[in-house]
Amino acid sequence: MIEELLPDTVVTVEAHGNDDAGHLPLHPEEEPLVARAVAKRRREFTVVRSCARRAMEKLGVPAQPVLNGERGAPIWPEGLTGSMTHCDGYCAAALVRATDLASLGIDAEPDGPLPDGVLPSVSLPAEAERLRRLGREHPGVHWERLLFSAKESVYKAWFPLTGRWLDFTEADIEILVDPDDPRRGTLRAELLVPGPTVSGRRLHRFDGRWVARHGLVASAVTVPYT
Repeated sequence: MIEELLPDTVVTVEAHGNDDAGHLPLHPEEEPLVARAVAKRRREFTVVRSCARRAMEKLGVPAQPVLNGERGAPIWPEGLTGSMTHCDGYCAAALVRATDLASLGIDAEPDGPLPDGVLPSVSLPAEAERLRRLGREHPGVHWERLLFSAKESVYKAWFPLTGRWLDFTEADIEILVDPDDPRRGTLRAELLVPGPTVSGRRLHRFDGRWVARHGLVASAVTVPYT
């Protein structure tokens, strides 16, 4: 599912379901990161890192531990950049050589309503209005959850380039629907704060894609060099 949202240069590995059998165990260096975690958190942490190591192997890079850096961002092997996501019943990792993309972010969420009170804290008035319009025109997707996913993907692509926090209200995201398939499309994120500089140009917008399938909504944002 994530693979179809990303360029061919990106390697993805996914895991569906809640069975962690067959996945690679944690590295000893990763164990302390979940030493006190509940069973669900530990399982997702283990499976998504198994996905990441399999992606490394697909790129010809020896499998290595994935530790947490600043604000919990994953630390990738030298020469790689990537992103991970996990929710109930689904984990995925996407990796690419750093020479092919400046950054990327992926996120998957259950295709269900956001908890009460969350939408006003993560959306701008213009975004909320567009969500209402999408809900009227295409009622088959929980658009507020997709917006949340897109905000997460934007942040995951933003942070490695800036090392700075990006608030939910500092990017205005427009979700665009494929006219041939209302359960997939593209997204545009206008940055409302100064963006990162990539290849000598200041970025004002991130672009991405999304899909709703298998009870999930997923989004991906890529930042090319040109």
